[in-house]
Amino acid sequence: MTTGPRLEEITAGNLDTALGIRVRPDQEHAVSPVVKSLAEAYVHPGVAWPRLIVDGDRPVGFLMAFFGIDWYEDGSVLRSGLWRLNIAACEQGRGYGRFAVESVAAELRRRGTKQLYVTWHPGPDGPEGFYLGLGFRANGETSEDQTVGVLDLA
Repeated sequence: MTTGPRLEEITAGNLDTALGIRVRPDQEHAVSPVVKSLAEAYVHPGVAWPRLIVDGDRPVGFLMAFFGIDWYEDGSVLRSGLWRLNIAACEQGRGYGRFAVESVAAELRRRGTKQLYVTWHPGPDGPEGFYLGLGFRANGETSEDQTVGVLDLA
């Protein structure tokens, strides 16, 4: 058996497990549930990259990356990055969020991408400190009501 965290593609065999990932109640306003992410992945094939985060045989989280999104919907800028990150409430603080970001960064590097984008809800109860601690910087933009952050991958 593989030990340590790894990513698994979402399949019929682990769909219910992925749908069971729940963040803490105080975080629910800041990240959509897995079911919404999987619905978005279904309607954005080739752009969305949903993965279950597993440690040993334990599901610990869910992430969804995006590849080549038309950021301004006018063809001028394509961006890739982390679309969703849901770490199970009982698994937070164990490095799985960092693992998820590093996994997306590795996939983007493999695809030749130079920057990883993410958005977050600003404020004291949001994940800004987490992302800034991983080296992201706010780039001065917002997307809807969220701060846009970027991590250089070079």
